[in-house]
Amino acid sequence: MSKRDGQQLGALTLKPNPKDLPFLKELLETGKVVPVIDKQYSLSEVPDALRYFGEGHTRGKVVITVANSN
Repeated sequence: MSKRDGQQLGALTLKPNPKDLPFLKELLETGKVVPVIDKQYSLSEVPDALRYFGEGHTRGKVVITVANSN
């Protein structure tokens, strides 16, 4: 795929393997892998989150928090 300005786009697909979950859990629990969260938004702030993400300056994940209704 290509964009109008000549940049190439591609798709990455991944088939999850449930056997990897215990290994990933260990990495997270031991601190060998640390998720990086750039910003966190509430569900009502999704337009702002998408705008921020679209600017291309994120340094980690942009998280949308869905409040529990209980």
